[in-house]
Amino acid sequence: MTTACILGCAGAALLPEERALFRDVRPWGFILFRRNITDADQVRRLASSMREAIDDENAPILLDQEGGRVQRFAPPHWRRYPPAGAYGAAGTSDLDRRGLAWLGGRLIAHDMSLLGLNVNCAPVLDVSAGPDDGIVGDRGFGASPHEAAMLGRAFAEGLIGGGVLPVIKHVPGHGRGLADSHHELPIVDCSVAELESRDLLPFRALSDMPMAMTAHVLFTAVDRQRPATTSRRVVKRLIRGAAGFSGLLLTDDLSMNALAGSLSERVGGALSAGCDIALHCNGVFDEMVAVAAAAGALVGESKRRAVAARRRVPKQSEPFDVAAALHTFDAAFPRRLAA
Repeated sequence: MTTACILGCAGAALLPEERALFRDVRPWGFILFRRNITDADQVRRLASSMREAIDDENAPILLDQEGGRVQRFAPPHWRRYPPAGAYGAAGTSDLDRRGLAWLGGRLIAHDMSLLGLNVNCAPVLDVSAGPDDGIVGDRGFGASPHEAAMLGRAFAEGLIGGGVLPVIKHVPGHGRGLADSHHELPIVDCSVAELESRDLLPFRALSDMPMAMTAHVLFTAVDRQRPATTSRRVVKRLIRGAAGFSGLLLTDDLSMNALAGSLSERVGGALSAGCDIALHCNGVFDEMVAVAAAAGALVGESKRRAVAARRRVPKQSEPFDVAAALHTFDAAFPRRLAA
């Protein structure tokens, strides 16, 4: 039995109690953070031990490797990547910019594949609210929904070409939510028509992607009580409906302070709302036990979506000249890639 959750761990190697928990509950996948990373050999050992614990040699192991402010692999062991917002300012044409975004995704996929990691929680498709937006800001591809869609797709296809599945986020859009959902609940008061004409456009354009992650944001035009992650109305009307997303829907981290209630209540609320997989990131053991118990077995339509998502990984990566790619990429972003 596979449990409908993704779990982390406390440190750079599995503790005996973590290994036993994973063996017993068999989470669908795992996620790594800076606390879990020291060097390449250590990451490979950790990934292998996670998969061994659940007897699944290809189990999804996730990472947030966006570039810019959010990259779990960083110097001195790995190169630094530019933020998503830098691609829109690069090159002299849309063709150049799209090529560089694809190259960024492909290089990140190359790094991840060497370590045995196969899911990247990127690209960020949230449309930035502008220069004063300190939440999305340069994590997104810009203030134009069409540019976010164009560059987001190129980045995502670069990841897929390198054998790494993208997770588009944070659907139905965090751009108007100017509070940090790690600490408090962002509230968006605009109409559904406004959301459809701007925020949802990139998600609709990439609705064929295998996985998406929800926003812990309250959209009052659809549900005045529950944020998107735990709102059946938002999932049905905006995510599955207006955005047309039919793939595997992950929650954002359920330990974030935007959400109310116990972890068990958060998990139950998210899965009842229509999310497929509960994501828990902080590696606190007692919390992981509670999340796994509340999530229960991955069954039905959610199981079908999970199987379909994993099948999107190419059996063989596309041919790729890493040295030539790095030469092109470094020429486009010389300052941003300095350690």
